[in-house]
Amino acid sequence: MKLHYKEMGHGQPLLILHGLFGTLDNWATLAKRLAEHYNVFLVDLRNHGRSPHSEQHDYDAMAEDVLRLVDDLQIPTPAIMGHSMGGKVAMNYALKYPTRITKLIVVDIAPKAYPPHHDEIIDALQGLDINNVKSRSDVDEQLAKTIKEDEVRLFLMKNLYRKEDNTFGWRMNLDAIEKNYEKIAAPITSDIPFKKHTLFIKGGRSRYILPEDIYSNIEHLFTLVEIETIPQAGHWVHAEAPDQVYDLVTTFLSAE
Repeated sequence: MKLHYKEMGHGQPLLILHGLFGTLDNWATLAKRLAEHYNVFLVDLRNHGRSPHSEQHDYDAMAEDVLRLVDDLQIPTPAIMGHSMGGKVAMNYALKYPTRITKLIVVDIAPKAYPPHHDEIIDALQGLDINNVKSRSDVDEQLAKTIKEDEVRLFLMKNLYRKEDNTFGWRMNLDAIEKNYEKIAAPITSDIPFKKHTLFIKGGRSRYILPEDIYSNIEHLFTLVEIETIPQAGHWVHAEAPDQVYDLVTTFLSAE
């Protein structure tokens, strides 16, 4: 699968992978700053953004997608950063293709299995009669009946686009996400750890990475790991604390 991407900047190659229900635009603001020092590639993962849709949606397939992109771009060894689901893709890529990456950055996700916690969002999106809404405000009004948080609705509605017939559609493949949700929640495993430098960035107000995760699985799979916490941030660390994420990422990537 050929993934859609945006390229900016010059220097050391850095791929950035978004999370579930996201698009490459979620990282656009921070990427512009990073592009002052790095050759940044913002990537739409399969079934998201402008990348192709597929009935298959699992971490082996997504890691292979990223490898194909790296091959097509003729980048032998980029650094890769991923948030949430994108962080799991990045972890799996590093474990499967350790010679095709220099450094790994994982933002607010652990390599463990997670219990289902997106049912409300999936049900709300699937229950929306997207073909008959007239405006973005109509979509927001319908989603607000179930999804009370304004910022979550705004995040999801970045996936809206107008078709040629002027009706609305979702860029993400909701059916594939729903059918493969157990695979999205599944753990990242490997018999052989990743032995290159790795940075985990945790939101202090997020519970996606718990203290026991560090000892039970992160340090087992990533032997040269640093774990940094940004106290005031939640799960969307890069949106809530962009300056701190920028400082951590640039310091990590510039270190020998």
